[in-house]
Amino acid sequence: MTNLSGRSAIVTGGFSGMGFAIATALARAGANVAVGSYVAAPGTGRTDAAYYPGAEEIERVRSALAAHGTRVYAAHLDVRDSDLSNRFVAEAEAAIGPADILVNAAGTTAEQPVCGHSDELWDKIVDTNLTGAFRATRAVLPGMIGRGWGRIVNIGSTAASVGWKDNPAYCASKAGLLGLTRCVALEGAPHGVTCVMISPTWVETELMRRNVAQVVEREGKGRTPEQAIAEIARGNPQQRMLQPEEIAGLAVFLCSEAARGITMENIQVTGGALW
Repeated sequence: MTNLSGRSAIVTGGFSGMGFAIATALARAGANVAVGSYVAAPGTGRTDAAYYPGAEEIERVRSALAAHGTRVYAAHLDVRDSDLSNRFVAEAEAAIGPADILVNAAGTTAEQPVCGHSDELWDKIVDTNLTGAFRATRAVLPGMIGRGWGRIVNIGSTAASVGWKDNPAYCASKAGLLGLTRCVALEGAPHGVTCVMISPTWVETELMRRNVAQVVEREGKGRTPEQAIAEIARGNPQQRMLQPEEIAGLAVFLCSEAARGITMENIQVTGGALW
């Protein structure tokens, strides 16, 4: 088992889905963990394509992670807000120690064709998936370089390499995240800092389920979301949906000393699928 005792990790988008699975695995490996997620206003917890938890989730997440015996910090984080991102990192490092590890897992999506695609939706997706990762990285990278050790893991998607109808903003944001990953890897390489992107196919998360439900509703073909998810699973060569814990296991390894030579890579976890 990977031992990350004494390390401190920041995970964006860490209240649910892959982010929470990764934060849990890091804590289980002994790392102190700070998690941030967008917290919705009261009564509006599920009003977007992504699942935005309510403020009551902060204590639940904090308690779940603290059960592993490490220091934990959990708070609201909107990665689209530069000042808030900087403040979150500063408060997180004050609570758990300087960041040795950053996992950029915050993300959102919504389907809309290029024709008629709104600027507002485009900006929201790109700012969350790409620029948000840039902001968090910019905040922690100087410290990692100064201390001579760091691990940055970006949660991408097969969408970085394969286009998909009605997903221009999502595909563009993940392709951009891959470019950012490579640049950060080169900047950090002389200083013991690695940067890698994990690009999964469909992973069974709340975000995924909500996105499928929206597509089914828009299509109006009489399918249920459960039927649509089953079809996606059958379309995978392994005949199944990936689970968040699979991504978490890989992320923890990439944060270890054993993975010091793995950088600038786009590691696809697909079960053999292209998308």
